[in-house]
Amino acid sequence: MQKSILFLLFILTATFSCTNNISQEKNATEKVENRGANKENWWDKLPRPEWKAFPQIQTNSNWFEIYQITPNIIAIYEPGQFEEVISYLITGTDKALLWDTGTGIGDIKQIVDQLTELPLIVLNSHTHYDHVGGNYQFDNIYGVATDFTKKNAEGRPHEIAKEFITGDWIWKPTPAGFANETYELKPFQITKTIVHQDQIDLGGITLEILHTPGHAPDALCLLDRANRLLFTGDTFYPAPLYAHFDESDVDQYVESANYLAKLIVDVDHILPSHNIPWASSDYLKKMAIAFQQIKRGKAKYTETDGAKEYQFDGFSVITK
Repeated sequence: MQKSILFLLFILTATFSCTNNISQEKNATEKVENRGANKENWWDKLPRPEWKAFPQIQTNSNWFEIYQITPNIIAIYEPGQFEEVISYLITGTDKALLWDTGTGIGDIKQIVDQLTELPLIVLNSHTHYDHVGGNYQFDNIYGVATDFTKKNAEGRPHEIAKEFITGDWIWKPTPAGFANETYELKPFQITKTIVHQDQIDLGGITLEILHTPGHAPDALCLLDRANRLLFTGDTFYPAPLYAHFDESDVDQYVESANYLAKLIVDVDHILPSHNIPWASSDYLKKMAIAFQQIKRGKAKYTETDGAKEYQFDGFSVITK
């Protein structure tokens, strides 16, 4: 019997209880900066109640939490690090696609190998550190041809990457074998270039690639029209949206938000890449309105970490 069938049986018989009961006591030495207001003790928000709607897949990992979102979608969640990044494994009958590879703190390939034997494509929602950390472990990586992508594919040395694993950035124990003093973003190779509206056929599931720059030059969303789902990456999630990085572009973000708002007729739910795995597509319209108000000077903001943070219903937007 194929591993995928065995694993499905394991899912059906597993105990789906939350394992987020690790002690939250820590002695922080550095605060999370440049990420908006109210970030102190961010782990106090955990576990997020939205995850209770989905069966948890038990593994031997003390770093990842894994949930069955739909019969063809598995969320691989990293709640131990500030980003609370979510990677998604999407399986068809012929192929599987891994949407992002996380921070690289845990061994995501070891997890994916347990979940599927199908030929695998890796596609990043964009190439910020918390979405490409495990890329180096895979051979088949799709990406867009931007200078930003090419630069990030070169990796990041420990001197840069160490910021994201110190102080308040991490609250729970890291996996055995992980060494803070050597953490880096390893180089990876883009093996196939993709463009806006390219389609990927996994067998029974067709995914449409949408280039949605703003947060980053290579930001993507992934549309499953048949199932009325949109993987939004970092373009949207119900938390502070980052439009204040050097590589961010508010004008492009406005255009991308307007474009995605038009898809609300084709999409019922979005699957963000941070914090929670499932939200209403109504947020697409709300995001477009928010960016329009910012551009027109109609939105109020507060100064946070030297940036402007605009508060909206269920999320905020940070600009320079």
